[in-house]
Amino acid sequence: MPLISFERDVGCATGSPWKLKSWNTVLKDKDHGWSPLLWVVYLGFFFIQPIADHVSLRLWLLDALGAAVFLVFYFGLFFLENPIALGHVVGMVILGLLFQPINSGACTFFIFAAAMVPFCVGTQAAAWIGVGTIGAIGAIEGWLLHIDPWTLFFSSLFPIFIGAGNTFFAERNRMNRRLRKANEEIEHLAKVAERERIARDLHDVLGHTLSVITLKAELAGKLMERDVERAEREIREVEQISRRALSDVRDAIRGYRAKGLAAELAQAKSTLESAGLTVQCDAATTVKLPAMQESVLSLAVREAVTNVMRHAQARTCRLRLEQQNGSCRLEIQDDGVGSTGPDGNGLRGMRERVEMLGGTLQRSNQSGTRLTITLPLTEVAEFERRG
Repeated sequence: MPLISFERDVGCATGSPWKLKSWNTVLKDKDHGWSPLLWVVYLGFFFIQPIADHVSLRLWLLDALGAAVFLVFYFGLFFLENPIALGHVVGMVILGLLFQPINSGACTFFIFAAAMVPFCVGTQAAAWIGVGTIGAIGAIEGWLLHIDPWTLFFSSLFPIFIGAGNTFFAERNRMNRRLRKANEEIEHLAKVAERERIARDLHDVLGHTLSVITLKAELAGKLMERDVERAEREIREVEQISRRALSDVRDAIRGYRAKGLAAELAQAKSTLESAGLTVQCDAATTVKLPAMQESVLSLAVREAVTNVMRHAQARTCRLRLEQQNGSCRLEIQDDGVGSTGPDGNGLRGMRERVEMLGGTLQRSNQSGTRLTITLPLTEVAEFERRG
C-alpha cells in the first residue's frame, strides 16, 4: 500500500493548504517518488461489486462520486503544499462508512486510510492508535450491517495488517528525514568552518604581505631622492612580494602551504630587518613537523611579525623554534610597548588553529610582547594519520 511522508506535523502547517506542488516535485520526493500512481490502482476493488451485480445507473453514479472524492483526498496528500493529513484520512474513513451499506468494496477506503495513517502522525504509538481505531470502526459497522465474514475481514482486520506493516516504513522515513537533516546541518557547518578558515588565512596572508608592501613602498619613497638605485631595488621587491601574495592567496583557498616553516622564518627575519629591527633567529634544524602543524606555525609567524611591525614600536625581535618533551615550541618576543587589550582577529584566529591541534598559545606583555606556542608532535601526527 502507499508509502507517503509529510515534512510537517499534522496541524502545524503554515500558509495556504490549497497551493499545489508541481508534478516534478512530487515525483522527485525522496520518500515516495512515483509510488502514488502505482498504489492508486487498488481503488479498482471498489468497482468489483457494481460490475458483478450490474447495479443501477444511480448506484454507478454514487460509486463514481465516491471514487472521485477519494481521489481528491488521496492525491491531495501528495500534491498539496500543506495537506491537513489526518483530515484526509478521516475523509477516507467517512467514505468507507457511507458506502459500506451499498458497496462491499468500500472496505478499500478503510484499507487506504489505515495504510496512510502511520505516515500522517509523528510517532509509532500514535500510528498504532490510528490503525487500531480504523480497524475498530470497520468492525463495528460490519457487525451492525451483518456483512459476510470476508467483507468484515477486509473492513477490519486487513486494514490493521496493512497499517501495522506501514508503521515500520513510516518510522524508516522519519529516520531518513532526520538523517538528511543532520547531513544538511553537517554540510552547513563544514561550509561555515571552511569560510572561517579562508577568512583567517586571508587575514594572515594579506595582512602580513600588505604590511611588508607598505613598509617597502614608504622606504622607497624616502630613498627616491637620496639613493635611486636602492629605491628601485625596493620597488622591485614590492613587485615580487605582490606576486608571492597572489600565489599565497591561491594556496590559502586551496587549503595548503608549500613554502615551509624554515622559509617563513627566513622571510620574517628579512622583513623585520628591513623595518630596522635587530633580529635573532634560533631555529632548530632537527625539528620535524607534520604538514598541518608546519602550516599553522607558518601562519603564526606571519601574524606575529605583522603585529610587531604594525604595533610594537620595537627595536629588537627574537624568533625561537625548538623541540622538547615531544612538543614543538615557537617563541616570538619583542621589546616594544606591548598591549593589554583583547585578542585581535589575527591573534584570535591563530589561537583557534593552535587549539584545534591540541596546542596552547600564551601571550605575555611584560617588557614588550612574547608569544609562546606549544604544539604536541605525537597528537598531530596521529590526527593526520587517521585523516
